[in-house]
Amino acid sequence: MSINRTSLYYTPVPIRDDEIRIKHLIDEIYTVHPEFGYRRMTKILNRDYHIGINQKKTRRYMREMGIHGFCPGPNLSKRLRGKYVYPYLLRGLNIDHPNQVWSIDITYCRMKQGFMYLTAIIDWHSRYIVGFTLSNTLEKAAVIETVKKAIKQHGKPEIINCDRGVQYCSNGYQAILKKNGMICSMSRKGNCYDNACAETFFSTIKCEMLYNKKYITREQARRDIFWYIEIFYNRKRQHQSLDYLTPSDFRQRYYKNQVA
Repeated sequence: MSINRTSLYYTPVPIRDDEIRIKHLIDEIYTVHPEFGYRRMTKILNRDYHIGINQKKTRRYMREMGIHGFCPGPNLSKRLRGKYVYPYLLRGLNIDHPNQVWSIDITYCRMKQGFMYLTAIIDWHSRYIVGFTLSNTLEKAAVIETVKKAIKQHGKPEIINCDRGVQYCSNGYQAILKKNGMICSMSRKGNCYDNACAETFFSTIKCEMLYNKKYITREQARRDIFWYIEIFYNRKRQHQSLDYLTPSDFRQRYYKNQVA
């Protein structure tokens, strides 16, 4: 059958409890200090939590979690990257209507015995979460699925902003954007403010809900995240930056004013 014997008999190795604990700590530290790279993260883990971890392992964990420090790194070879990297288009842009600019990002969601990844798309004008997906991996499939669902439910934006992760540099993701006439904007290297709306939302959902729960099953996490985003955040949570309206009300007010 052309199947490798080792693949046929492979049994997945469960994640150790100490690895889960360290990743949860990294997630908490990173939420407060997104500028920390693996070197400073290692120092904090050893000094404040007495973990006893080296930089190599910290870097591997952060990569598996899909996070990296927002700080300028070495300017290494850019060969073959011009095809995939796009300029940042939001600097100085007047964002004055819904579906003008969306941001997409992924964050680590901890559970009692593991973790999942939340992909979310936020509308910059109204702060409305137009799409989200909870998955087990960082692969591009979840990103593409989230974009497709958001377009189906809310139409398409003029610009969609993301970081320079491999998911957004993939042919599949770029094909969806081109098919729908969406312009790709990518955050500048080492700048944590270019995707500030998405980062702020992730910090909010973690501090207000995820850090207060210990999910045992994925279905529990899916249920609570759905409730938080669809019922509470979009429709009940007031935002100071939106004149103390909810994202849903702010969005509806704009469309009512357009009709009037």
